Order: sequence, then C-alpha cells, then structure tokens
Amino acid sequence: MRKKICVVAAALFLAASPFVSAQSKNFTLAKWVEVYNSILKELNRSYVDSLEVGRIQRTAIDAMLSSLDPYTQYVPEEEQENFQMMLTNTYGGIGAIIYKPDVNGNVIINEPYEGSPAARNGIRCGDEVEAIDGVSTHGLTSQESSDRMRGKPGTTVVLTVKKLRGQTVDIPVVRERISLPSVEYVGMLNENDGYILLEKFTEGVGQDIREAYHKLKDQGMKRLVLDLRGNGGGLMHEAVNIVSLFVPRGSVVVTSKGRDAAEERVYKTTTDPVDQEIPIVVLVDSGSASASEIVSGALQDYDRATIVGTRTYGKGLVQSIRPLPYDGQLKVTTAKYYTPSGRCVQAIDYSHRNEDGSVGFIPDSLTHEFTTAHGRKVRDGGGITPDFEVKAHRYSRLTYSLVLGGIVEQYALKYVQEHESIPAVEDFHFDEYEDFVAFASTKEFDYRSSARALFDQMKKTLEEDGLTEAVSSELSALQKSLDMDKPTFLRLKKDEVIPFIEEEIVVRYYFQEAGIRIRIRYDSQLADALKQPAISW
Repeated sequence: MRKKICVVAAALFLAASPFVSAQSKNFTLAKWVEVYNSILKELNRSYVDSLEVGRIQRTAIDAMLSSLDPYTQYVPEEEQENFQMMLTNTYGGIGAIIYKPDVNGNVIINEPYEGSPAARNGIRCGDEVEAIDGVSTHGLTSQESSDRMRGKPGTTVVLTVKKLRGQTVDIPVVRERISLPSVEYVGMLNENDGYILLEKFTEGVGQDIREAYHKLKDQGMKRLVLDLRGNGGGLMHEAVNIVSLFVPRGSVVVTSKGRDAAEERVYKTTTDPVDQEIPIVVLVDSGSASASEIVSGALQDYDRATIVGTRTYGKGLVQSIRPLPYDGQLKVTTAKYYTPSGRCVQAIDYSHRNEDGSVGFIPDSLTHEFTTAHGRKVRDGGGITPDFEVKAHRYSRLTYSLVLGGIVEQYALKYVQEHESIPAVEDFHFDEYEDFVAFASTKEFDYRSSARALFDQMKKTLEEDGLTEAVSSELSALQKSLDMDKPTFLRLKKDEVIPFIEEEIVVRYYFQEAGIRIRIRYDSQLADALKQPAISW
C-alpha cells in the first residue's frame, strides 16, 4: 500500500511540475518587476541630484537585453524611422550624402544619389548648403543638418546653396521616398561571367535578383557570381526567394526552431526555379551573416553553388518584431535556424570573436559533421566554411588611416573643385598621385606602420617595467630603422591607395555604380574566385 501511495504521489508531482515551474517563473518575474519599480521610485524621491528617469530606464533595458545576445534590442518610438530604414533601405529625404568638416561651416554635398530629388534639381558634389529652410547650417552638426533635410515624402525643403561654379541660390526640393538599392550592381565581368552584388536582404530583393538574372542571361551569361561579402542579412523570406530561383520547387531552404518544439517552422521554395543548371559562385567573408548564410548554406547543401572566400560570420539566430507600449518595438531572438542538411551556423560562442568579426578557430571536436545532397562533408559550429578559401587583400595601416580618417574623401572633393569633368569610368585612371601626397602630407592622421605602432606599444611596456634605460641603444637603433616620414610612406603605398582615390572620384561624377566598377577593377579576391573549379559530383 505504501508503494502504491508513493507511485501515485510521484505521478501527481510530475503532472503538476509544469504548473509549479510556470508558477515559480511567474512569481520570480513579478518579484523583480516590483523590486525594479521600487528602486526607481526611491531614486526619484531620494537621490541627491536631479534624476534623468528616461536615461536610467533606457540604460537598464539595454543592459538587460545585451546580457541575452547582441541582436535582441529595444526600439523606442523616436528611433522607428532609422529602424525601418534598416529593414527597408528607404527613408524620406532629398537623396544625398553630406559632409560637414566644420560645425561652424557649411554643409558640403558629398555624393547625391543618381535620379534623386537632389540630383534632378541640379545639386552636385561640392555644392555647399548655407541654410535649410532659412536656418543657417553654421552651428549645426552633420546629424542635425541631415535631420532637417529629411522629412515626410511630398513635403518641400528649401536649400540655400552656394554652387561649386556659380552664385548662391535658393533651391526648393520636394522630398521623396529614397530607396537605396539592395542589389548594388549587375553586370558582366567578361563574356561568360555575370556578376550580382547584393548588399542587403530587404523587401522585394528576391524579385530584383530574378530580374538581374534574366538581364545577365540576355547578355550571354554562362556562369553567375553572387557576391554576398559584407552582407549582414535581412529578411529571411527573401533569402528563401533567392534560393528558390536555383533549386527545385518544394525544396527545404531553412528550418527555424525555437524554445517550443511545436513552433518549429520549415521554409520551402514555393515557385519554379529560373535555372537549375547554370554554375554559380557565391562569394562570402566574415561580414556575410544571417540571410547571407541561409542562401550560401542552402546552395552549398544542395551542391548547387561553389562557395568561395572566407568563413562567414556565424549568426544562426532568428529575430521577430514584437509591439510594445507607447509605440515601441522589441526585436527579440525567438529561434535558431538550420540549413537543409541540419547545420546550425550559429557560432558556438558568439560573444568572443576575432577583430574582423570572424568566428576564429573551432576544433572539430566541438562541431558536428553533416553531408550535402551528393555526400560531401560539411560541419556546423560557426558560419559557413567555403568550398575554396580565398582571402582578401590585406591593406596596410596607412591605407586604413587614409580611408577611415576621411583623407581620401576630402581629396576627392578638392579634385572635383579643380576638374569639371573626367573621362568615362573605363578610361579613368588617376595619375596625379604627387598632388595627393602633397595634400595628405598637410593633414593630421596616424600614418605609422603596423611595425611602428607595435614598437610604440613595446616601448611603453618597457617604460612601465623600468627597462627603457637598459635597452636604450637597441631601442634607438630600431626606432631609426622604423621611422619614415609621411610623404615617403605615402609614395611607398601608392599602388594600394590609388584604387580608393579612383573610387571616391568617379562616384562624384558618375554616381555609385561607377565606384563599384572601379572596385571590381582591383578586386583580387574576385579575380581569384573566378579561377576556382566548380564543385563536381
């Protein structure tokens, strides 16, 4: 009898345990909500200084969400426009990139978009905006100036513009919905290879890729190169739409699995493919994430494409948008996704990465093996590993300083002021490098070599350890050999810097697509990718 009672009691406990567990979780949640509210009220009542309640609450929310993963985020009402732009690649404005080197100076038009309201109204690179709707740009930051230019499509903003080659005029510009292209470039690399550069997975991009394919096919394409380098992802269903162009209808593209097994969702292709035979090369790198990994992983699993480049970022998490009070939104991680072979590309430890964002080395003992449609071995545990590793060109520290420090950009503006026109993109080659050297030599930027930067760090460590005097003669000799004046170092890196100068210059005469054509001209990773053999089975 005692045994039967114990069995019945155990059964009742197991049956009730989900309820007890849920009740315990609810109690814990209610407890901490009460504690949080009490702390906030007490601070507001007693804290010695005035309290910015909004800032404190936002700090608390951000800290809470960041402890979960890097992608779960709170988006308040005032940040909705930027959030929507991230999802749709659109905004309301005049369609121009601005540059403001001096907060007390004018806004400089750096780069109008082709076909934009700014371009159609004759606003060109190098023009200076002195006022926006009668408000002087002097004293405004770049962001404040940009915010005044943006606005609801259909409204008018009056820009007081000092023309690059002319007088100051008032130009009324009707704002429009500016759509930045997610498919940045479509063209033939040679007589056989068609090339599509996809920057982001936004709404409708699957249809854009379909149209790009047909355009290239009409031009004689025999092999497709899909460039996903630096593409951080976007909408999952658009990744499915792109894969559906090249695999049979009804093929599994991705499976998402959340906390509740009942919520598992399988995403399959729902349309007939446009081409199941054309060879495909997909270019990826450590910046290819999320939807980029869905596309490259699915095409790899079906042995439908050759993946070339370096291992991808390793973001196998799915985010959903949930509404919050006061028109806020919560972008919350709700699931992990898996490729057709069963791989989860989420990095095992996404909080620790290399400086370039890549996953780093993961031993096979921590990963699992899967097979593609034709039996090739692939592994999970952190991104998509390419079929052929082809590394990108490594640039010097000087080149990074020139580009990221805005020196090349500033020179391009100077060049535009001095040259009314340039040859066509395919004929343009920058041959005034000594002029750039003279310009850059007058600018303040960190032009140390990587070796000199390491030397400075070593010297600092020696000083902290009290060893400088003991090795002073060796230090002096090494420093002398590493020292190089700015003009000499600039001349040494001429071949590395010129492509960036050419790109910055041509976009100011022929818009954004021209810059991509210059980039392709010097893209050694792309050139090497074209030499790789197709996957065979």
